[in-house]
Amino acid sequence: MPLDPFFAERLRVHRRYLLGRAVKSARARLIALWPFEHEAPTSAARRPRAPGTAASASGAPARPSPARLRAKHRRAALAWDRTELETVGTAGPEVRTTEHTVPVPGHPDVRVRIYYPAENPDALVPACLTFFGGAFRIGGIDYPTTDAANRRRAVDAGVAMVAVDYALAPEHRYPTQVEQAHAALVWLFETAKRLGIDPGRIGIGGTSAGACICAALALVNRDRTRLPVRLQLLEVPVTDLTGRRLDLRATRAMRIPTFIAVRELRSVARTYLPDRRLAREPYASPLRADSHERLPPAVIMTAEYDPLRGDGVAYVAALRRAGVDASAVQYLGVTHDTAIFTGVLPAARRWHSDVVSALRGLHAF
Repeated sequence: MPLDPFFAERLRVHRRYLLGRAVKSARARLIALWPFEHEAPTSAARRPRAPGTAASASGAPARPSPARLRAKHRRAALAWDRTELETVGTAGPEVRTTEHTVPVPGHPDVRVRIYYPAENPDALVPACLTFFGGAFRIGGIDYPTTDAANRRRAVDAGVAMVAVDYALAPEHRYPTQVEQAHAALVWLFETAKRLGIDPGRIGIGGTSAGACICAALALVNRDRTRLPVRLQLLEVPVTDLTGRRLDLRATRAMRIPTFIAVRELRSVARTYLPDRRLAREPYASPLRADSHERLPPAVIMTAEYDPLRGDGVAYVAALRRAGVDASAVQYLGVTHDTAIFTGVLPAARRWHSDVVSALRGLHAF
């Protein structure tokens, strides 16, 4: 199906962004490989530097550190997210929220926020432990579109959304995020009744990188604790960080050069994993688990113009072969981040409705 007209201008901007990143990366590599060190002109060496900037041995201003570049990138991502909510998203309703800090043995503590549904505030309610997207390196539960989605889902589904603010890479790499997810799940079951949550009606969910963490959590829970998780809701999931399931027909259809798409997608795995060989581990790439038996029922949502659609399709097939109750839907004519455009895109509103329907299934247990 043709790409929805809504994405035409956005795709042009995105292609330009990806090309710019590729050019900058190539230029940086050429500079690093260049065997000669040039002296900076005398005038440049004598030019006063701005406060807080460093200089190289030649006197030229040094390039910003990776940490500063990441901070700048995250500030830009947060500003973009805020604008998206204001222009093409849907604000979330006022709901009761509570903040918690969960200890994680051997890893940083993790912050958790619970969004309670407006109805029956004094009754035990179902809950969904949820993990945001952002390529493992950006995002968070405070991002405006993530916060708004959790508020809307809590109210519309009548389910407490338990949002996990897992650590970002590369400051914290795999398996930190998976261990934080498991600690949060154990904590949720142990404290459920005190939190006003029914421990017999708890599901897990995630988007993109968060869906990878969610699927890994399902495996960890099966292997270690066997808590009665009732649902895994995976939206545009990445399930194999080796990249073997990427469906590059989606990027070619959007006229994004294959080498740029592959470079961008591989950088996600490099950021998250301390060693690329760890991509073969099942808790990093849930699709590669030896067995998918005894996992929770799954609902998996993919987009036609998303190279990760292959990961979602392959994971559905693996779950079904293992006898897991797994359903899947692919939204035609739309892209990876469709769900945030509920203010302007009918497919995004349908996406929200389908998520709500899946969450409402937790009431039945």
